[in-house]
Amino acid sequence: MLVRDAMTPHAEWISPDISLTEVALRMRNQHIGCLPVGEKDRLIGMITDRDLACRGVAEGLNPSTAQARQVMTNGITWCFEDETVDEAAQRMEEKQIHHMPVLSRQKRMVGILSLSSRRRISFGAAPRRCRRAAPPFPLAPARRLVTGTDQRHQT
Repeated sequence: MLVRDAMTPHAEWISPDISLTEVALRMRNQHIGCLPVGEKDRLIGMITDRDLACRGVAEGLNPSTAQARQVMTNGITWCFEDETVDEAAQRMEEKQIHHMPVLSRQKRMVGILSLSSRRRISFGAAPRRCRRAAPPFPLAPARRLVTGTDQRHQT
């Protein structure tokens, strides 16, 4: 199977100069976890939801003023749309990445290949049904911390 058959088509890239707030809003609104970053008609990196959390929030950056370029992963691993999914998946595994831009032979971005795309192909598109083997475990009684004391009281 070819990458073009497994990728998510019509991916867009972002400028490295947009704010982290704008990056997060785009990810949320589009229900995605990464965005390719491009400048001067070239891909220069990738920014993921993990980059936002670990390099942005955890480092105390102001999301309104910090830019995508400050937290993105520089450099990019990509594949061509006419490569096999197995070739692309091997490259993803070697680089330990979950998302990879897909390019046409004219080097234009045409989509994104993700691990979820790969799994859908490997396991088939039909949803898998699970049944419960046993009833759920009973939960222990909830406990709450009483404000201003060290004592815990069961509710």
